[in-house]
Amino acid sequence: MSATVEFWFEFASTYSYPAALRIEDVVRAAGVELDWRPFLLGPIFAAQGWQDSPFNVYPAKGRYMWRDLARVCADLDVPLRHPSQFPRNGLPAARVSVAAAREPWLPAFVRGVYRANFAKDRDIGDAEVLGAVLAAVGAEPARWLERASAADVKDALRTQTERAADHGIFGAPSFRVGTELFWGNDRLEQAVAWASGAA
Repeated sequence: MSATVEFWFEFASTYSYPAALRIEDVVRAAGVELDWRPFLLGPIFAAQGWQDSPFNVYPAKGRYMWRDLARVCADLDVPLRHPSQFPRNGLPAARVSVAAAREPWLPAFVRGVYRANFAKDRDIGDAEVLGAVLAAVGAEPARWLERASAADVKDALRTQTERAADHGIFGAPSFRVGTELFWGNDRLEQAVAWASGAA
C-alpha cells in the first residue's frame, strides 16, 4: 500500500514556489502518492495576531528570506523575480485549485501560477492572468473561473483552511504524512522519506 504526502501550499507563499516545482519528481522517485492541498494563510496568520505576512511584519526576517530564496532558486536553476507586490492575492487561484482537485492538469496549473507570481511578477489575483495560465494547461478559462466562484467551492476552500489549522499547520509549504507534519521546502525530502518508510 502506497503512503501519501499531503502538500499544503499557499499561492502567496515564497517557499511554496520551489516546493511546487520539484515535488512531483521527488515523490515519483520515492514511489509515494501526492495529494495537493491548497489553503489560505491569511486566516491562520490572523489567528496569531498578524494582518500581514511575517516577512513584512519582521523586516529583518523578510530580507533574509528573499536572499535565501534567491539562493534556493539558483541552486534549482529556477527563475526568481521579486514580486512588485507581496504578498499577492492567492484566493482566486486557490479556489480554482479546489474546484479542479481531480483534474490531471492541476499540478501544471499550480506551477504556472507560481511562475506567474515569482518568475514573471504578474498579478495572480487578476482573472486575465489566471485565464492565461488555465489556457496554457489546456483548461477552458471561462468555465473554470466561473466554477471557482461557486458557493460550494468557496465553502470547500474555507473548510480546507480550517482543516489546515486543525492539523497544526502554521505556514507553507507544509507536508503531512498521516499525523506527521513537516514544514518548509527544506523538509520535503524528509516528509517523502517518512512516507516511503510508512508504505
